[in-house]
Amino acid sequence: MSNASWKNEMKNKIEESFRNLQKFICSELENIDQKSLFKSDSWSRHDGGGGITNTISGGRIIEKGGVAFSSVYGPVTEEMKSQLATKGNEFFATGVSIVLHPQSVHVPIIHMNVRYFQMDQDVYWFGGGIDLTPHYVVPENAAIFHNDLKKICDHYNSGFYDKFKAWADDYFFIGHRNETRGIGGIFFDHISHENTSLQKEEILDFCLMLGRSFTEIYNKQVNLRLDQPVTEDQRKWQQIRRGRYVEFNLVHDRGTKFGLVSGGRTESILLSMPPTSMWEYNFIPTVDSEEHKTLDLLKKGINWLEFIDK
Repeated sequence: MSNASWKNEMKNKIEESFRNLQKFICSELENIDQKSLFKSDSWSRHDGGGGITNTISGGRIIEKGGVAFSSVYGPVTEEMKSQLATKGNEFFATGVSIVLHPQSVHVPIIHMNVRYFQMDQDVYWFGGGIDLTPHYVVPENAAIFHNDLKKICDHYNSGFYDKFKAWADDYFFIGHRNETRGIGGIFFDHISHENTSLQKEEILDFCLMLGRSFTEIYNKQVNLRLDQPVTEDQRKWQQIRRGRYVEFNLVHDRGTKFGLVSGGRTESILLSMPPTSMWEYNFIPTVDSEEHKTLDLLKKGINWLEFIDK
């Protein structure tokens, strides 16, 4: 098999793997929610490619959520070159992106994506990650989440977790608020055989293992606090924290920006937005309140694994 043929075959394998990952995650989430089902919306991109956006709403657990698959290709525009800080004439990009906004204030918002990008025939990279945004930060629950991610990372490279955790802390940071979006997770971008100990097939497997573990990781977090009662003050706090989520995605998120400049489908790109949110001028939580304690924990560099129950 020629080198070019192998690259095309690998590209097709990655695309099909991500397409199947979307189906798997949606099926598992329906089993977890036990009330609502996903609605599927296929779309095409004028300059090449398209995708499938699956949405869910009004569920027992999920108020609004989406699991989006895309596979797009075409010429590289000058705006894309500037956004990606790279050179090339043709691009191919495929991936799966997930955001779930829960009904209960005691269940966290969760986001995950895995993606593959290829420039012309010779340049490629993988990216992605998973992060958790609790409305109320419970350190012991954050530790469970981070420990789950560390186990996945360690299976492939013992240095991945520390590197990707720090990367997530830096990436999911709302600079204009001087606070992290949540308790982080792992984030990686532009990784390939050139800057890891893994070959291309192994990096794909790492991305797929992260994706296949998503629903188990999420379900574990759901069950930790789902049955706790919710007050009106807590519901208001949920709306304020959702507002912070909107701020990050519109101001800082590179995936959102790339989707818009590459001619992606706006409805699918903005799927990550919560169903409702609010902004209250100069809202300051009462000292020593649960809301105040949460703000104190929205910082970079916290070693959440220290909070694991011994």
